Amino acid sequence: MKVLTKYFVLDKENMDILQSLFLEWSGQVALKIVKLPASGSSRQYYRLSNDQAYAIGAVNGIVEENRAYISFTDCFVRNNINVPKILQISSDEAAYLVEDIGDDSLYNKVLDCKGDLSPEVLELYKKALKNLVMMQVDAGNSLNYDLCYPVSEFNEQAIQWDLNYFKYNFLKLTCTDFNELALENDFEALKEFLLKVPRDYFMFRDFQSRNILVKENEPVFIDFQGGRKGPLAYDVASLLYQAKAQLSSETRMELFKYYYKELSKKIDGDYESLLSSFKGFALVRTLQVLGAYGFRGYFEKKPHFIESIPFAIENLKELLINQQFPIDLPHIKIIANSIVLPEGIKFTPNEDLTVSITSFSYKKGIPADPSENGGGYVFDCRSIHNPGRYKDYQQLTGKDQAVIDFFEREDEMEAFLSRVFSLVDTSVEVYKKRNFKHLMVNFGCTGGQHRSVYSAERLKGYLEEKYKLNINLWHREQDF
Repeated sequence: MKVLTKYFVLDKENMDILQSLFLEWSGQVALKIVKLPASGSSRQYYRLSNDQAYAIGAVNGIVEENRAYISFTDCFVRNNINVPKILQISSDEAAYLVEDIGDDSLYNKVLDCKGDLSPEVLELYKKALKNLVMMQVDAGNSLNYDLCYPVSEFNEQAIQWDLNYFKYNFLKLTCTDFNELALENDFEALKEFLLKVPRDYFMFRDFQSRNILVKENEPVFIDFQGGRKGPLAYDVASLLYQAKAQLSSETRMELFKYYYKELSKKIDGDYESLLSSFKGFALVRTLQVLGAYGFRGYFEKKPHFIESIPFAIENLKELLINQQFPIDLPHIKIIANSIVLPEGIKFTPNEDLTVSITSFSYKKGIPADPSENGGGYVFDCRSIHNPGRYKDYQQLTGKDQAVIDFFEREDEMEAFLSRVFSLVDTSVEVYKKRNFKHLMVNFGCTGGQHRSVYSAERLKGYLEEKYKLNINLWHREQDF
C-alpha cells in the first residue's frame, strides 16, 4: 500500500478548529494531527487520531462547496453508496470531519498492474461502475441540485471550457502548429454532437481511480463535491480513459459493456447511442486532461505532469485514429498525428532504475516527485561559493566552461559532491537490489543557475560512468 501522508507545519487556527470538532465527536482530544498533501483546490485536509479514534478533517472557506459535499454524502449514504460518512460539522460549515478510510486507492493498484489488470483489480473496476450507476440514477433522482457548486448542470459552457483549456494550456504552451479556424469548427461540431445527449443524471465530474479508495476490497468514493446534473457517459469516460491507468482497448470495452448491463437494470437505453456519447466525452475528457497536464507541467513546471502527457496522447490517438469516431473532426485528428513535445524531462518506461536529477531555485519551491512514491534527496548548494556574485559569470550557467573552471578551482564544491556521491551510491545500490524503480535527487541554489546546475551535471556524469540506469536530467529554471 502506498502511504500518501506527508508532514507539514500545521496552521494553528485550522488545528484548533479540527481539534474542537474531534473532541465533540469522540469525547477525546486528538493526540496526532497530520496535514495531508495539498490537492488542486483551496481545501486543506488533515488526519486526526488518538489510540481509539481516527478521522479526516477538512477546512474550506467556500461554504457553498462544503454544503454540496455534505448534502451529496447524506444522499449517497441513504442509497447504500460507499462514501466516507460525515462525523462532525462546525457551526459555520467551514470545517468538518469524515471517516478515515486510509490511503489505499484503486489508482495505486492499477499502477502496480502496469496496464494488465489482475482479476482482483478488474473486479474493483466493476464494483466502482456498479456504484456509479447507483449514484447517477438512484441518488441522482433525489439529490438537491440547487446546492451544486459552482454550477448545477453540465452545459455548453462547461464543454467549451474543457476545449479551450486544451487549446490555450496545451497547444499554445507546447507550440503545436494548428489552424485556429479549423480547430474551432471541430470544437463546434463536437459540442453540437454532445449537447444532444440527455443530461438528467448525477455527474461526479472527476470520477477517476485516484478518487476511489479501497477498504476491505470495496471501493469508497471521495472528492465528489463538484458534482452536478449531467450526461451518463462523462464519468464512465473519465474512469476508463484515465491517462496513467493505461487500460487496453479490450479492457475498456469489457468494462463499458459491464456498465451498460448494470445501467440497463435501472433505465432503458440504446447501446450504440451510449457508446457514441462515451467516445465523445472520452475525447473531451482527454483534451481537458492534456490542457491540465500542459498547465501544470509546462507553466507551473511540475515534472510529474509532463511525464503523464504521453499517456494522454496515446488515448487521443486511439480515439481518433485507431478506431471509428462518431463524427468527423479532421483538424483535431491532424493535431493528434502531429504533436511533438518540447524538450524537457522525458518519461522512460522500462524496467531499470530511473534516477531523476533536477536543478532548481529555492525561490520557486522544491520540485514535485514525478514518480509519486516519495523519498530521494534534496541537496542545498547555497553554502558553496557562488560565481553568480561576479559580473563575468552572471549570464552563464553551470554548464558553461567558465563556470565549470570556477568550481574546479574551489575545494568546497568537490568536498560537497564527494559526500553527495556517497549518499546516492548507497541508495542506488540498495534500490537496484530491491528492484525499486525510481530515485529522485534535487539540487537547489538561489537562482537555479550555477551551483545547482553544475552539481546536477556532475552527478549525471558520475552515475552514467558507474551504473546501468535510466537518468532524467532536468534544469528546471533553465529549460523553461
